[in-house]
Amino acid sequence: MTREIEFLYDFGSPNAYMVHRAIEDMGDFAFRYVPVLLGGIFKATGNQSPMQAYGHIPAKRDYDMLEMRRFMARHDINNFRMNPNFPVNTLLMMRGAVAAEALGCAEDYIEAMMTGMWEQGLALADPEVWSGLLGEAGLPVDALVAGAADPDNKAKLVANTENAVARGVFGIPSFFLGDELYFGKDRLRDVLEAAHND
Repeated sequence: MTREIEFLYDFGSPNAYMVHRAIEDMGDFAFRYVPVLLGGIFKATGNQSPMQAYGHIPAKRDYDMLEMRRFMARHDINNFRMNPNFPVNTLLMMRGAVAAEALGCAEDYIEAMMTGMWEQGLALADPEVWSGLLGEAGLPVDALVAGAADPDNKAKLVANTENAVARGVFGIPSFFLGDELYFGKDRLRDVLEAAHND
């Protein structure tokens, strides 16, 4: 029997989308999605996105794209496209993720946001675009709009983010197996191997 794997995510990370697609059919492993705010993690740790950190190094940028293509081929991910609005402010989306957990519709919410961001290329920082996608996905729009504005849900997202930083997280996607941290989509195989052998 395998242990639960925590998957810390933010919809603004294309690599989090890759992981989401890679693990959706892995029924032998139990993943628990934990919404965090990547911008908050970057601010707390002094980190920045690979595009900002290495965008001026063409060879590094090209290699990162090669690794992304390899990952997509390995996991048969065919519908990804770079969001033309990237980078996107994900505060509303991530508050909505916490609200969706409280409402019991997190799985459908996550799927809608991942698809909207990284397959449809929507400008989901816009509240009207965001709520429109909720409606298209058959989600409880009014409850999620209210939930995203609820102080308790806002505080939960802050707490999740601060807890992640306290545990050593500096970027997304990150995984925990117990107290062991694994960072990046390319560590997915490592965390799955560790969970299987546990």
